[in-house]
Amino acid sequence: MTPHHAVEVTLTRPATRVELRDARRSMLLATNADRTRLLTVHGARCPGGSLHALRRRLGARLPVDVLTTHYPDRHGRILLNVPLSQATDTALHQAAAALGKRPEDVLGQRVTDALAQDSQRRARQLQARLENVLADHTPDEVLICVADLLHSHRHPPARTAP
Repeated sequence: MTPHHAVEVTLTRPATRVELRDARRSMLLATNADRTRLLTVHGARCPGGSLHALRRRLGARLPVDVLTTHYPDRHGRILLNVPLSQATDTALHQAAAALGKRPEDVLGQRVTDALAQDSQRRARQLQARLENVLADHTPDEVLICVADLLHSHRHPPARTAP
C-alpha cells in the first residue's frame, strides 16, 4: 500500500473559482479563506515524491509557488519544493560541484543559514525596540503589559515564514 503525505500548496495569487474547480476534478483540495493556500493528501513512496508529482499535476492548473510537506518527515524536516530559474539551478550545481556536495544539500544549508540570519536580525530588532520601551517604562510595567497582552490574546502571533 502506498503511503499518503499531506502537502500544503502556496499560490502566487488567489486562485479563481474556475481554477479551483478544474483542479478539484483530479484531486481533493482544501482551501483557506482567501484561496492562496491549499492542502491536499497525495500518495507516493516518499514525501519528496508527493511534492514532485503535485508540482507536475497542479503546475498547469494553478499558480503554484511553493509546495511543502505539512508534517515533518522521520528526520524532523519539513520538505520544500520551489521552482528555480535555469541560472539559479546552474549556479547551485556549480557551487555544489566546487564543494563536493549534492545541490540539495548546498541549497538546504543556504536556506538554513538565511533563516538563522533572519532570526538573529529579528532578535536584534526586538532588543532595540525593548531598549527604547525600557527608556520610558520600568521593567515591571513592561512585564505586566506583556503578560496582559498575552493573557488576553490581543496580540496575534508574528509570522515567521512567508
